[in-house]
Amino acid sequence: MSPRESDPGTNLHELSPEDFYADVHSFEHWLASIQSYLEIRPRGHQENLSDEGLEAEDRDGLIAVLCSYGAGETAALECSGALIRLAPNRPTKVFLATQCADEARHLEVFCHRLRELGVEDPEAEIESRSHPALRTFHTRLLELIERGAWLPALFAQNVILEAMEFSVFRGHAKTADPVTRDLLLAIVSDERRHIGFGESEIGRRLQAGEITARELGEVRRDFDPLVFRSFEETLRDIGAPRERGDELARDYLDAVGRLGVE
Repeated sequence: MSPRESDPGTNLHELSPEDFYADVHSFEHWLASIQSYLEIRPRGHQENLSDEGLEAEDRDGLIAVLCSYGAGETAALECSGALIRLAPNRPTKVFLATQCADEARHLEVFCHRLRELGVEDPEAEIESRSHPALRTFHTRLLELIERGAWLPALFAQNVILEAMEFSVFRGHAKTADPVTRDLLLAIVSDERRHIGFGESEIGRRLQAGEITARELGEVRRDFDPLVFRSFEETLRDIGAPRERGDELARDYLDAVGRLGVE
């Protein structure tokens, strides 16, 4: 265990900066954090839950949106792995390695869920039905990484992308069938941890003058339209009223706004 190991249920935002840094970079803390909810969800959700009564139209919309979730997790997985070679020190490399494992698990359980819904080839379905905005997001994020832009890429990955997924998954869970709700809420726990890491790293670099809010604002202006387009496409797939888009936007803007980047 690390010298300062908090209880896995601790709200990381309530820790001192020193304790926060020690905890989020601890491999042991990661293992402790995920064990309690993974061991009761062998395929992403608790086995005693059922989606009985899910109508055919709702089922097809759910398949469509899960394909986009899978595309988002594919982007997060590939980009987390690529960011490891840009990370400036061992602790950040270790955290990104644990994040890769999280993202791989998320992609895996979305594929499991698609199979439960009758999709024979989830990978092909994800490729053909995922939202164009997410595919563009993935491409642009990889371009940042390929340019060696460590902090802008980390901001796009662990603040913008993770905040988008956090907002969408939490919002969708409110009206989802019991199986999908349980799956999404477990993933939200990971997304919260990933956002916390991004905020901590970016916040410290901003204070040290290694990057400016203006530079990060340029990244936001490039990615925000893709985020809001993805929100619209997700709401359409699950048949949610347009008013839900305002709720998603508020959640997302609150998350990315904590760093003071406009």
